[in-house]
Amino acid sequence: MSNQYITRDPKLMSGTPCFSGTRVPVKSLFDYLEAGDSLDEFLDQFPTVTRDMAVNVLEASKQALLAA
Repeated sequence: MSNQYITRDPKLMSGTPCFSGTRVPVKSLFDYLEAGDSLDEFLDQFPTVTRDMAVNVLEASKQALLAA
């Protein structure tokens, strides 16, 4: 999945997909949601991630899943 809000850099977090411009792994968003936490709770814990970034990643993930 190519997305302007996701960065993969081997020098940053060992190449783990992160929100662009942050050290926050994208997986953290899915972990929070899976645990029953709200998007607002995730954003409160990771202030470097904007709502727009998180929603865009969720939307891109949904589109990729539905296209499969």
